[in-house]
Amino acid sequence: MLKTRILTAAVLIPLVLIALFGLGARGWGVVTLAIVVIAAGEWARLSRFGQVGSMLFVAATLLIGTSVLFASAGRFSAEQGWPELVMVSICGAATLFWVLIAPPWLYFGWRIESQPLLALVGLLLLIATWMAVVQVRVRAPGLLLALMAVVWVADTAAYFTGRRFGRHKLAPSISPGKTWEGVYGAMVAVALYALALLALAPGELSHGVTTGAAVVWVAVALLLAILSIVGDLFESHMKRQRGVKDSGRLLPGHGGVLDRIDALIAAMPGAALVEHYLIR
Repeated sequence: MLKTRILTAAVLIPLVLIALFGLGARGWGVVTLAIVVIAAGEWARLSRFGQVGSMLFVAATLLIGTSVLFASAGRFSAEQGWPELVMVSICGAATLFWVLIAPPWLYFGWRIESQPLLALVGLLLLIATWMAVVQVRVRAPGLLLALMAVVWVADTAAYFTGRRFGRHKLAPSISPGKTWEGVYGAMVAVALYALALLALAPGELSHGVTTGAAVVWVAVALLLAILSIVGDLFESHMKRQRGVKDSGRLLPGHGGVLDRIDALIAAMPGAALVEHYLIR
C-alpha cells in the first residue's frame, strides 16, 4: 500500500507543479475546477444523493465554476483575480463554517440527512476552495505552493509523529488512527516551517520582519494547520456515517480526490484571506 501511495504521488506531484507554474491563471482555474468537479461527485456519494441528485450537484459545481471564471458577470481578471467583495464573501463564509460550525458538528456527531443542506454546504466549501487556490495563484504560484505546503507539512508530521509517539486518541469515534501526539508534532513542524519561510524570504523582506510580525505569521500558519485537521476529521466523519473507507477509488493507494484535498478544503479559503489582508 505504501509503495502504491508513493508511486501515485510521484506521478501526481510533477503534474500539479507543471500546471501550477506552466499554465496561466485561467488555465490553472480550468485544471483545478476539473479536480473540484470530481470531488463534487464524491461529496454527492458521501451525502447519499441519488443518481439524479448527484448529476445535478456535479453540474451545478461545474456551471458555477465556469460562470465565475469565464462569464463577464464573474469579473475575473488574469491579473487581479476576482473582485475583493466576491472573494471575501465566499472565502469568508467558508472560513466561518470551518471555525464556527464544523467543530460542534464533529464534537456532537451531528448526522445531517437533509440533502439540500448538504448540497449547499458542499457547493460553498468546494467553490470557495477552488476560488481560493485560483486567487492566490494570480498573486504568485510560489506563494500558493508555500501556503498549501502548510497543510502538507502538518499532515506529514502528524502521521509520522502519531505513529511513533501516539498514545492519546484525538477523535476515536471519527478517526481512530489520529492522536493528540500527532497534532502536537504537526504544530511543531508547521511552526518551524513558517519560520523557515521567513528566513528564506527575499532579503529586503526577511530583514524587515519584526519579532511581532514573525509571531503573527507563525500563529496564522498554526491556525491554518488546525483548520486542515478539522477538515480531515470532517471528511472522516462523513465517510464513517456513509460506511465507506474512502471517498472514491480514482487515486491508487490514496482513495478518492476528497481524501487528498479534505485538509486543503478547510485551510485554503482562510489562506486566501491571509494572502489578501496580511501578505499584500
